[in-house]
Amino acid sequence: MKFLNFLHEDQSSHLGAIKDGKVVDLSELGFPTSLDGLLQAGDTLMNVLKADWENMKPSRSLEDLKYLPPILNPSKAIAVGLNYVDHAAESPYKDAPTYPILFHRFPSSWVGHNTDLVAPKVSKEFDYEGEIAVVIGKPGRHILKENALDHVFGYSLFNDGSIRDYQFKSHQWMMGKNFDASGSFGPYIVTADELPDGAANLTLRTRLNGQELQKANTNDMIFDVVTLISTCSEIFRLVPGDIIISGTPSGVGFARKPPIFMKPGDIVEVEADGLGILSNGIVAEE
Repeated sequence: MKFLNFLHEDQSSHLGAIKDGKVVDLSELGFPTSLDGLLQAGDTLMNVLKADWENMKPSRSLEDLKYLPPILNPSKAIAVGLNYVDHAAESPYKDAPTYPILFHRFPSSWVGHNTDLVAPKVSKEFDYEGEIAVVIGKPGRHILKENALDHVFGYSLFNDGSIRDYQFKSHQWMMGKNFDASGSFGPYIVTADELPDGAANLTLRTRLNGQELQKANTNDMIFDVVTLISTCSEIFRLVPGDIIISGTPSGVGFARKPPIFMKPGDIVEVEADGLGILSNGIVAEE
């Protein structure tokens, strides 16, 4: 199944699911107003949804939808740095990591599909990073690798938009990765049963104004989804709705000669097999 959050006419969040190319408004049918709420309710409510799914009728067009991020307020959103060998090689750090490099992103730093990213006024180094996002559906701590995929609800796309000069001001990347509305998440979450285990063997692409600048296969990740889940759960308890943003391949803008950065008027797209296209325009900060 494909789940999304969208903005209702009354300006509230509604939960939807895609069926026959249209959207079933699950909130109108008594389900929570976001996927966050559905995941936090546990298996019982999800089982009710699955049992009634065949009888549910879509009522909305995807074309007219105002997308919200598919998870609105996660307990944790953990991003992974330098998780592809070629990207590590093009970075200032050069060597591939031997242990996952983890940092956090705040929900204020991302927007949904078809919503503009904001190029900050304090920098001209606004970079793209196409990634796969892993959404946790089952809680757990100290999760064994052989059980890790049991904790995955689904997968989505993420643009880990980065303000490079701020990112490299220190050894900690928090500032460069958390400017308001600098990243994007969506357009929807695809449940794990519709994709290969661990989102393996998916082609991931990023385009800027139609030009393909990143292309890789998820099999090239240094630390796969299983490893990321197990490692994160050593540190803290993973809970439903948590996100692991799994890293970007080579081809980012700051490593190009000359560098290519996003600017107002641009369109950036992230695409992966089975996960659709996450598209965002770029506007200047007012």
